[in-house]
Order: sequence, then C-alpha cells, then structure tokens
Amino acid sequence: MGEAVAFWIDEPGVGALRRGQLAQRGDDDVLVRTSWTGISRGTEASVFGGHVPTSEHERMRAPFQEGDFPGPVKYGYLNVGVVEDGPEPLRGRTVFTLFPHQSAFVVPSDAVVPVPDGVPARRAVLAGAVETAVNVLWDAGPLVGDRITVVGAGMIGCCVARVARGIPGVDVVLVDVDTSRRAIADRLGVGFAEPGDAPPDRDLVVNTSGSQAGLQLALESVVTDGEVVEASWYGDRPVTLALGADFHSRRLTIRSSQVGAVARRRRGTRTTRDRLTLALDLLHDEAFDALLTGRSPWTDLPAVMAELATGRSTELCHTIDWTDAP
Repeated sequence: MGEAVAFWIDEPGVGALRRGQLAQRGDDDVLVRTSWTGISRGTEASVFGGHVPTSEHERMRAPFQEGDFPGPVKYGYLNVGVVEDGPEPLRGRTVFTLFPHQSAFVVPSDAVVPVPDGVPARRAVLAGAVETAVNVLWDAGPLVGDRITVVGAGMIGCCVARVARGIPGVDVVLVDVDTSRRAIADRLGVGFAEPGDAPPDRDLVVNTSGSQAGLQLALESVVTDGEVVEASWYGDRPVTLALGADFHSRRLTIRSSQVGAVARRRRGTRTTRDRLTLALDLLHDEAFDALLTGRSPWTDLPAVMAELATGRSTELCHTIDWTDAP
C-alpha cells in the first residue's frame, strides 16, 4: 500500500489537498497513476459552492465519490492516467476513469476505459463532456439537414455543437453572451451569434447555458411544434419562464437530458461503457483541443477551483497536471 494526494471540499467554498492511503489492490483491480484531471466547471463549481439540493444528494454522487454533500467530499469524474499494476492487458495503458482529483488510485479493472491510440492524454479528459454531448444528441434525435442552435458555448455546448456538425447538411450555430466564444466556434467549424442575433425557426435547440435567459431564448428560437432539449443543471437556483406568450399556441416541448442514464432511445442497445467508448473515439478529432483553455499544476488546484467557482472565469475546460505528484 502507498499514499496518494487528493482534493477535498471540506465545506462549501473551502478546498484542500490531503494525503491518504491507497486501497490494497485485488486480483482484478488496477492501480492507476493520474496524468491529468479536468474540471467540469458548471457541476464542480456548484458542488464546491454547496449548491447541490438536498433532494439530489444521492442522484448527484460521482461514481467514486467519498464523503457526502455539502462536505467534506471528494468529487470529480474527469481523470486520465496510466495503469501501473493490474491485469496484463491493461498494464502500461493510458485509461480514462470517472474518478475524482487524486494522484493515484485503485479501482476494479472494468471501471477504466482505455484511451485509443492517437488521442492525447490531456485531450482525453474531455471524454466526460463528449459523452454528455452524445447522450444529449441521442435524446434530441437530430436529422440530416437540420438547423440546430446550441445556446451556451461552455464545455458541454461546444461539444454538442462539434459532434452535431458531423451530421450531413446540418447548420449549427452556437449562441453566447461572451463574444470571445466566436473564436472557439470558428475552431469548431460552427456558426456563432450573440443572443440578440440568434437565428429564428430552428428545427432543434439545445440549451446548455445554465441560465433562465438562455432557456427562454431557446424557446423563442425553435420552430412551431419544435422541441428544446434542456441540458443545463441549475442546482438549487430557481428558474422562471414566460410561458404565457406563445408557448402553448406554438405547441412547444421542453425535454430534459442528463448523462446519468443512457438516453431512452438507446437504452435498450447501448451501455454507459459503450457510450464512453464512443466518446473517447470521437476525441481523435483535434478540433476539441480548442476547449482546453487552461492548465495548472496539482498544487494549485484549491486556488483554481475557488477561482472557477466565482463565475468570473471564462475558462472552458481547465486541466490539472498530476505528472509530478506523489
């Protein structure tokens, strides 16, 4: 047994790095040495700030979370590392694991998914975001030639836009209040608009903005009889919508999408592992590097998380380098 360093949220707004003992490895377990972790800014900022509603404490648990909300809790799920010990086929492989921010860990071998050759380890931390995008599009069911708007050019919105762009004949537009996102949209090969210039009559609109203004804009942008897929998570924040205008007369629909379960349209034929494997394969696309907007050493993680939680940062995916951690 050895030690590892992990990031803990001691209480809302207070994070710290702590040493702990690694579990004893069983015959079918793997010991993984972390290379990179990614911060899922929206969700992890909500967790860091203590904004997980009491009703969601169990449903919001990460697969290898320790502790309970609001804290002390070890939370996170974007981890890429190298298998140092375990069954022969996995030894030396770079793997993605839904594990929190920690320098090394022991998990069952079926909890890790090998990163395909040709996908850089740092880019692979985006697997969780791309997996969410896959699930959103399975829920949405876009068709060839659709006009698609994604409201909110954060990490998830950008992943949805890039994956949707691969459907023949589609027109994809990212909408965001932050005009600096135009450069990201260009790198992803999709259009960009500020909210005041959002195109109307869209066949499909996905809201990832995490704001009630974004959801309202999505309803105003979709075609009559259209569907808005709501992929935001609001934590404990209330959301108010103007449903007294044309919401009923235009027979609009709001459908929720959440990555915790495989989308209903694919639930009978795909597992969560199938979905994650697909996401990792999609990361052969180097355009996703546009979403890797920051990097810091593991020693800076408490300060980085506190800064991201303020909401002032324009980061998409901030990555943490663990390559020199104990």
